Amino acid sequence: MKIGVVKQGSLGKKFDREYDDAYFDRLWKECLTDKLSPEDEVVWFDHGALRDFDNAAADFDAIIGAWILDDMLNDELLTKHPKLKYVSTLSHGFGRIDPEVCKKHGLTVTNTIYGDVTIAQYAMALLMDICHSIGVNDDYYRNKKWLPENKGKRVLSLTPQIELYEKTMGIIGLGNIGYWMAKMAAGFGMKVIAYSRHKKEGEKYDFIEQVSLDELLKRSDVISIHCPLTDSTRNLIDESAFEKMKDGVILINTARGAIIDEDALVKALRNGKVFAAGLDVVAGEPLSAPCQLMSCPNTRLTEHIAWLPVESRIRSVRIACENFFNWKEGRPTSVVSG
Repeated sequence: MKIGVVKQGSLGKKFDREYDDAYFDRLWKECLTDKLSPEDEVVWFDHGALRDFDNAAADFDAIIGAWILDDMLNDELLTKHPKLKYVSTLSHGFGRIDPEVCKKHGLTVTNTIYGDVTIAQYAMALLMDICHSIGVNDDYYRNKKWLPENKGKRVLSLTPQIELYEKTMGIIGLGNIGYWMAKMAAGFGMKVIAYSRHKKEGEKYDFIEQVSLDELLKRSDVISIHCPLTDSTRNLIDESAFEKMKDGVILINTARGAIIDEDALVKALRNGKVFAAGLDVVAGEPLSAPCQLMSCPNTRLTEHIAWLPVESRIRSVRIACENFFNWKEGRPTSVVSG
C-alpha cells in the first residue's frame, strides 16, 4: 500500500521548543510507520503539495491529512485515480462530499476529531474577552494611567463588565465541540439551549434544552456556532436571523466563516443589534486583504487559530493514525463518507 501523509509538525515557535520537528517525527514513527507492513510505502507531503490534489493523488492508495474542499473528491478525479480508497483530514471540518460518488468508487473519507475541548475553550476565551476586555484594562493600568494627562486617575474599568451567570447560551450544532461548549457555559451558571439538525439522545445531554433554531435565536443572550459548513448552513445567520435575535446579543463563531452572512453581521454590529462578535473564522479565508469586519465596532477577530495548542496537534496525529489503521483492518471510525 502506498500512503501519502501531510505531516503535522512543529510551528517553529519559541514556545514550541520542546515539541520541535524531531518530536513530531518520533510521534509519526510511533503512531504510523512502526505499525506498517514492510511492503507499505509512506510519502510525506507539506501542506502546499496537496493544494493540487489531482496531481498529488498520483498512485496512492491512501492519503492522510488532506484539506477537503467542496466537491474535490468528484467522479472525474476518482475515475482518474482508481487506486485511491482512503482519504482523511487532520481536522474536524471538511468541504462538501458526494456520498454516492464515494460509494461508487469505494472511497472512505474520515475526519479527525482531535480538538473538541480545545476549540470550545477558545470559543469561551473569545466570549471572556468580550465580557471583560482584560487586555484593554491591563494596557491602561500598565501604561496610560501614569501619563501626565491622566495624573494616576482611577477609572475602575474602561469597558463594560458582563456577568454570564443566569444568562442564556444558545449553541448551534451539538456535536463534540458544541457539547463541550455547553458544559463550559453551564459551568459559568448559564442556562444552555441548543439547536442541532438531529436531536441528541442520552443522559449526558439532560442539562441542555434542545430547541428549534428560531427559538434559540429569540431566547439567547450569547450564540455560539459549532455546526459544519454545508449547503444548508451557508449564510444560516443572515439578516432575517439577526432580526429574530435579542438586542445586544453576543455572537461567537469558531466553525466556518461562511455560516454567517457577513454583510448582515456588519449591519447588525453597526446598529447595535449585536453587541459584539468573537470570530476565529471569516468567509473566504485565508484572506489576501483585510475584510470588512475588521473595521467594525466591538469585534474580536483571530486567524483561525483555535486548533493550535500543541496538545491538540499531538492528539490529531494519534487519532488520524488510529482512524487509518481501523480502516485498514476493516472497521473504519470517524467516517464522514464511504
